[in-house]
Amino acid sequence: MGLPAGVTPAMVWAVLLPVAVVTIALRALPFAFKRLLRGSPLLDFLGLAMPVGVMTVLVVYAVSGAAEARGGVLAALIAAAATLGLHAWRRSMALSILAGTACYMVLVNWVF
Repeated sequence: MGLPAGVTPAMVWAVLLPVAVVTIALRALPFAFKRLLRGSPLLDFLGLAMPVGVMTVLVVYAVSGAAEARGGVLAALIAAAATLGLHAWRRSMALSILAGTACYMVLVNWVF
């Protein structure tokens, strides 16, 4: 499988290199300003609010996306409850995520 007609390796590199440089720069940028922004009330607030906000958006997206699957919403809600319960019990994020994902997959594929 080769390159599409009219596309040279130089053209591919001309796109990939800037994309790689920008991606690495954006990932490293927060660390460059870490000392400058230490103690910022805005960043302290975002550090507290963003994880909860992101997780809320992900859960709503997952449950709404599961509406298309047969039994998907019920499976997603059961798996979310299992994840919350396991996390409240063990306080292990990795265990909670893995067990919740496994619970959802079992429910969707074998129960509903």
